[in-house]
Amino acid sequence: MKKIHIILLVLIAGAIGILLSSLDTGSSYGSIAEAKSKPGKFVHVAVQLDKSVPVEFDPLKNSNYLSFQAKDTSGEKMKVVYRKGEIPNLMISEKLVLKGSYKDGQFECKDVQTKCPSKYKDDAKAASQNAQHNAATSGM
Repeated sequence: MKKIHIILLVLIAGAIGILLSSLDTGSSYGSIAEAKSKPGKFVHVAVQLDKSVPVEFDPLKNSNYLSFQAKDTSGEKMKVVYRKGEIPNLMISEKLVLKGSYKDGQFECKDVQTKCPSKYKDDAKAASQNAQHNAATSGM
């Protein structure tokens, strides 16, 4: 074999090794109970804001600290700490996807994705009537 072929084989083997080792470091998506059972492991958790507990955010004291209570579909709750400031649409969001890890009795959140309600959801009857009206007038 030529030297170039040997070098290419070594590079390909190295690339395959890196890909296989990175598969274990991927994140998982789960519930609060799963996040608590894997302390320190990076996870994605789908939750809702628990509006019965006030959100802690004081921009004069620390503009990067935000804390709130989250609950999942099973009703389990946890404290969430987000250290990147205020989260837009936090109070109106239907669902939150938290990305981070559970440590020391709280979820250290690195990133938040808010899922806001559809503006058409509450007006489904009017949207249906409007669609029927549009279909009837376009047939003329």
